[in-house]
Amino acid sequence: MNSRERVLAAIAHKQPDQVPVDLGSTPSSGISAIAYSNLLKSIGRTDLPVQIYDVVQQLAQPDMSIIDRFGVDVLDIGRAFNTEEKDWHETILANGDKAFYPIHFNPVKQADGSYHCYDEDGKRLLALMPQGATFFDQSYFPYINGFPENYDTLDEEMGRVLWSRYVHSPWDHTQDPDFWKTLREKTLQLRASTDKALMIVCGCNLFEWGTFLRRMDNFLMDLLCEPDQVARMLDQLLERHLATLAKVCDSVGDIVDIIRFGDDLGMTSGPFMDVDTYRSLFKPRHKQLCDYVKTHSQMHTFIHSCGSISSLMPDLIEAGIEIFNPVQTNARQMEPEFLKKEFGQDCTFWGGGVETVGTLNNGTPEQVREQVLERLEIMSAGGGFVFNTVHNILPDVPPQNILAMFDAVKEFNGRK
Repeated sequence: MNSRERVLAAIAHKQPDQVPVDLGSTPSSGISAIAYSNLLKSIGRTDLPVQIYDVVQQLAQPDMSIIDRFGVDVLDIGRAFNTEEKDWHETILANGDKAFYPIHFNPVKQADGSYHCYDEDGKRLLALMPQGATFFDQSYFPYINGFPENYDTLDEEMGRVLWSRYVHSPWDHTQDPDFWKTLREKTLQLRASTDKALMIVCGCNLFEWGTFLRRMDNFLMDLLCEPDQVARMLDQLLERHLATLAKVCDSVGDIVDIIRFGDDLGMTSGPFMDVDTYRSLFKPRHKQLCDYVKTHSQMHTFIHSCGSISSLMPDLIEAGIEIFNPVQTNARQMEPEFLKKEFGQDCTFWGGGVETVGTLNNGTPEQVREQVLERLEIMSAGGGFVFNTVHNILPDVPPQNILAMFDAVKEFNGRK
């Protein structure tokens, strides 16, 4: 099997020739710029640039030579953009290493060493990264003081939220007049140049946009106290998401294999809402998104949701979600054995291959190896699994543990 066949077999619950692997195809299956820089130094590849493609989370785009070294089977089509040296400018990471930002991202360094991002007139603070920190925090919430009377300016306000304003490629090029034509052309070129599966990261967040607009504390209260207002806002978001999906499906729906949605529905102890609230407010809208994709493209539906979401998974699967990430196995009722037994025939798990917090950052290489082999044994039987860490590889993960992780995957795959 080639990489694409391997990934598609896993999604179809057929046993692939080996377990497919991901690193960097989504902003929740990647590697921090600091961890990546340390990795490059450890393997003698300081000739490779550290390009921070996701500026909010400070994630590096792995070079294709690193992708091939670790046997990665899937690529984000965003890497087809910003491919020239002129598309990047130099910055310095919190650990002092050199890295590169996309040319359009220019945070302002403050006297205290923090970085601020402002809107066009320089008056509204949109995002900040404290001195020594490793990601940007949202600081502007458009509807923090209440729901608006109408949503005439929703597009403008969404454009001021850091997750939208400082979005990664290809979406940082949407202002180009020929964006959709270019997206198709570059995706076709990427398809012709690789046998790897292709991913498009498409947002379509619902719950999360509620928290981006109203702020988390307010929106959680809104779910209980003002469900009608929540529904009204979600309808506005859904309208915009469906319009985007129409363009995505028309442009690359016959080329790309997987479309990633994002909606963090859980915390470590359980979902942010009860099942009835999910069914009332979110499930019908998630279903509309999934139905559109399935009707108008060949793409498989993938959702990123952190936390304990096992109680919501039956409804998410009914809504049309095929793939779950990051599989936060240290959360309540998210144990690998439980998930595989309860849902292994109905969905694909994309992640959960090793604990990013605990084992990968603080364990020994042998402890990493043991956990990876254990997780692979549990999760890979019968397909339905793509190996990846639980969320992104964080800055404090030592290079030797990253190497041990991928060596363990190769060891397991070598047994087949």
